[in-house]
Amino acid sequence: MRTRLREDVRFLGFVPLPVLRVFYARARAFLFPSLYEGFGLPPLEAMAHGTPVLTSNISSLPEVFDDAALLVHPENVFDIARGIRQILTDEELRAQLIARGHAQVRKYSWQQTAQKVRAVYQSVLNGS
Repeated sequence: MRTRLREDVRFLGFVPLPVLRVFYARARAFLFPSLYEGFGLPPLEAMAHGTPVLTSNISSLPEVFDDAALLVHPENVFDIARGIRQILTDEELRAQLIARGHAQVRKYSWQQTAQKVRAVYQSVLNGS
């Protein structure tokens, strides 16, 4: 790959879960300026590890993350850069995002998801 980022960015491919957990826990921020997401599990995983999140203000992400993440326009590099600078330099904001992130993660669980999916299937089977 020929790019100016070659010395600064590593493209790791698949990362085993134990290593991924270390990355989440040690990161100063998790950046997820996605153009389209159905839900956004990686930012929730980062929040669960106490990492402040910057993500997109479009698609489903504002609904999923509300005020628990710093929302930016994913096609505006200046907005993204401003957000990164805020997360890395504003300790009060970092603390708020970490606390809100932990609270946001508690809203979601695989058990709740399975129960809701089961309820939808049940309502379809019952003709409701």
